[in-house]
Amino acid sequence: MLTKIQKGFTLIELMIVVAIIGILAAIAIPAYQDYIIRSQASEGLAMASAAKASVAEFYAQRGAWPANNAQAGLATDTDIDGKYVSAVNVNGGTITVTYGNEANVTNLATKTIALQPGASVGGDVIWRCGQAASPAQWAGNTAAALGSDTATNLANKYIPSNCRP
Repeated sequence: MLTKIQKGFTLIELMIVVAIIGILAAIAIPAYQDYIIRSQASEGLAMASAAKASVAEFYAQRGAWPANNAQAGLATDTDIDGKYVSAVNVNGGTITVTYGNEANVTNLATKTIALQPGASVGGDVIWRCGQAASPAQWAGNTAAALGSDTATNLANKYIPSNCRP
């Protein structure tokens, strides 16, 4: 008597594989979306780097913080934009990055992150980013004012790691 050799997978084995793939997809898709939003948010810090240099130069020459983009020697806030950033604004030395354009509509568009300058004892400009703690090296009351219009309102999980509290 000849016995048949089973070839292929049974229905239950295939259903188990499909269930495992479904579970992995349910975990991976939200994590990937958060990754994409964080990468979009990182463009804001790159866009602010020129403004940081201008603010630091203004402070080094005058001993005060620039009141606006024009004093810092920058273009108007809406002229400084990128793929995910709609504006970079200097207000009393504090730089505010506003997200927009092609940024994630739900979690990133219209949100802001602020970069607040302060001076060390030696006169070097050091920065406080987002909701991070103030640097210990700030000398006295040298930090620029952080007005309510320049507050960081981006969710902590999307803020770049060096700007988190």
